[in-house]
This record gives sequence, C-alpha cells and structure tokens, in this order.
Amino acid sequence: MKWPGGKRRVLPELVKYVPKDFNSYYEPFIGGGALFFELEPENAFITDINTELINLYEVVKSQPDALIQELKDKKYVNEAEAFNEIRALDRSTDVFNSLSKVQRAARTIYLNRTCFNGLYRVNSNNQFNAPFGRYAKPRILDEPNILASSALFNDKNVSIKNSSFNDALNAVKGTQNFIYLDPPYIPLTPTASFVSYAKDGFSYEQQEELRDKALELDNQGNFILLSNSDTPITRELYSDFVIVPIQVKRSVGANASSRVAVGEVLALSPSLAKHLGL
Repeated sequence: MKWPGGKRRVLPELVKYVPKDFNSYYEPFIGGGALFFELEPENAFITDINTELINLYEVVKSQPDALIQELKDKKYVNEAEAFNEIRALDRSTDVFNSLSKVQRAARTIYLNRTCFNGLYRVNSNNQFNAPFGRYAKPRILDEPNILASSALFNDKNVSIKNSSFNDALNAVKGTQNFIYLDPPYIPLTPTASFVSYAKDGFSYEQQEELRDKALELDNQGNFILLSNSDTPITRELYSDFVIVPIQVKRSVGANASSRVAVGEVLALSPSLAKHLGL
C-alpha cells in the first residue's frame, strides 16, 4: 500500500535502531507497514484507527484467494468513470454497508493504486475524496504480493485489530517488547497538517498522550522508537528521548516540487538507547 508518511524510503535508517533482541512487536499506527514487513517479527500486534485499512489486512490474512478473484472483476479498470463509481460507493451508507469485507478490501486496493499519488484521504464524512490519478499502467492486482503477505500473517503470530493507539498501547504485555510509533506528524507550519487518513484528526493533546504512554512503557522496560517531523515542538515533547535527525523525501505531495527532502526525527526511548549502547 502507498500510504501518507510511508516508511519504505527510510527503512535503512529505521532498522539501525531496532533492538537486537525483543519479545513482541507492536505498531499501533501500522499504515503501509513498511517496517513490519521488513522485520517479519515472530509475534506482532498491528493496529490502526483506519477501519478500511485494517479490513484489508484482515482479508489478506483470511481470504487472499477471494480478494484476488474479486480484483480480477472487469469493474476494477484504470478509467476515470470506473474510478468515480467505485469511489462513490461510500456516499450511501446503505450501499457501502451492503459490501462484503472482500469487496471493501478490493475497493481499498483499487482506489490506492489508481487515485492521485496513492493518497488515501477522506473528508469529514469519512468519504474517500482523492481524485483519479491518470496513471498509464497501475498494478491494481498484485497477486504475488497478496499471497506473500497472507503467508506472513499466517506463518507468524500476527494480531490485526482496528483500534486507537491508546487501546493498542494499553494492551502491551510484559517487557522488552519493541514498539514502533509512527503517528500523524506535528505540522511543519500551521497550514501543513495532513491528518485526514481517518475522519478524526490528531491533536496536540493526543501527541502528549502518546509521549506520556511511551515513557510509561519505557519505564516498564520496553523499547520504543518513534518517527515525527523535526520541529521545536517535537524536540521539546521528546526531550527525554535520544533524538536522531534524518532527511526524508516526501512520497505524498500535490506536485513534484512539493516532494522534496524534509527534516524528520527518530526518537529513541531511554531503554532502547541504553540497549543499543547510545
């Protein structure tokens, strides 16, 4: 999946700060799951507040063949008219609720592959509103990827749930777990905020709640790695963490000129920093 803030481009940086040994892996803002798929942990709890994203992962895990067959339907064609019809399915609650989980998952993949820049975006009514992308040959059906992802979900002990970060972090059990946090970023400017991958935004108070919970889990002996924008607010919030600045090229932007390298930080909790000898 393409996803706002996806981490595929910064995986070489992220893996530097993965603990040498850990028990379970937790990622409460799973998004596209780049780090999860890179690590393929034996025990994992992946969650997100985005209902359609989690439905997709659940279908990939339990019904991959049905999903592949659905995506072979001729209605999933790379044309503006077809795109607009499928996008509009969520304009009627009754129509959308009549879709099966497999149909909803196929819709999510189709829109992700054919919308502008792979931008998953919804309006205040939780309706998908990114425009048609006009790509020449988007890979709408990636059968090997679906099957490989399904095998990973089933071969490992992977729990997939639709939940808030608070619920996900409150469910952390034991110590020496590795927790990767990739929340909606603190905006670089007052008008730069992008948090509409779900119908509710992500407030500064929630950023504080996340920081406090991360410190609590760190004090219990867990390892926390967090990504966020490089702003004075971020550095102040995570002043108790080890801050590692990195440069990242944007993967989502209105045009090529807006997809330039920007400053981000990795914040390593005290227990993780100590574990890594930093």
